[in-house]
Amino acid sequence: MLIRIHQDKPNLERVREVVSLLKKDGVVVCPTDTVYSFACLLGSRKGFDRIARLKGLRPNKTHFSLLCSDLSDLSKYSRPVPNDIFKLMKRALPGPFTFILPYGGNVPKLFRSSKKTIGIRVPDNTIVQEILKEIGKPLIVSSVHDDDDILEYTTDPELIEERYGHAVDAVVHGGFGELYASTIIDCSYGIPEVLRKGRGDIESIL
Repeated sequence: MLIRIHQDKPNLERVREVVSLLKKDGVVVCPTDTVYSFACLLGSRKGFDRIARLKGLRPNKTHFSLLCSDLSDLSKYSRPVPNDIFKLMKRALPGPFTFILPYGGNVPKLFRSSKKTIGIRVPDNTIVQEILKEIGKPLIVSSVHDDDDILEYTTDPELIEERYGHAVDAVVHGGFGELYASTIIDCSYGIPEVLRKGRGDIESIL
């Protein structure tokens, strides 16, 4: 199922249609400010297991990030961060950055990895922000990869629907996605380390 939502003026009825699916342990593909991603509601074991299967990974080995509406969720899902790290995140977010942090006590046990860390994202995308605000909880996300040997990510939501429509509850069509994923910055040891350069101007925030 393809659900079209306009990037500039998201239709609230369609946003609520997506939220209803997520609340029923659903998995959707949604746009972010970088690449399209599989998404389920934080706390949905069925949703998380489905994403792991779609990625061909065991649930406890799946790398995932939390998509949050703003930094107010930081204290809920990560341990306290040093002031300089918080200021760094405030400069970067919302934006195309993923911050790796030690997870806090509110992260459900089934989503905890052996590394004891979690990725935190606050996307600069109107559609997914409206979904997050309407649902009131973070989403667990993992990027949709392409089978192409050259392109790493599928940018066309209609092609994503052709490939995964049978395996997910909906694909949210919010226009073409980006070719590059987020920049990953590991802050789990208190000193920022860039693990992957993606979208986003690193020099402007460090």
